[in-house]
Amino acid sequence: MDLKDFMAISGKPGLYKFISQGRNVMIVENLETGQRTTAFSTDKVIALADIAVFTSDDEVPLKDVLKAVFEKQDGSPGISHKSSPEDLKSWFAEILPNYDRERVYVSDIKKIANWYNIMQHLELLDFSENDDEKQDTGPDAVDPDVEKDKNGKDRPVAPKKKAPSKAKNTPKKDKN
Repeated sequence: MDLKDFMAISGKPGLYKFISQGRNVMIVENLETGQRTTAFSTDKVIALADIAVFTSDDEVPLKDVLKAVFEKQDGSPGISHKSSPEDLKSWFAEILPNYDRERVYVSDIKKIANWYNIMQHLELLDFSENDDEKQDTGPDAVDPDVEKDKNGKDRPVAPKKKAPSKAKNTPKKDKN
């Protein structure tokens, strides 16, 4: 599951998917309603992949938190984001026992619960490892931008140039 295309927009409820980008505006689609809207450069937009939760040791990426929720809930919906603060705190403590209780607020837990439920309902939570996503970084890995020279040393590959088009050399016709 890749969270980089999913985002939260400050002041707008729910989750959004990136569609396109203009000069000072981004076109996004609400995951629940499918309605497209704009997010301006002045809006606070954050990709879910950039979010992490504070713990007593380090920060845990949101993807790992959502995976922990998914495993605890056995793939079923989680707690409602409208539950009482005490219920939300105890639920989150079961998910991430070492979360920093001073820096993670109830509002943060509500967002995570809401985001999980939205993504679970839309069946967007897939934590299986795909072979396409795994990158081979071992000593035998092949880099497409590097090739071996006659001595066996790596050298960068120059980008291939396109052949010139013949259309450029044709005379322009008058429109009259």
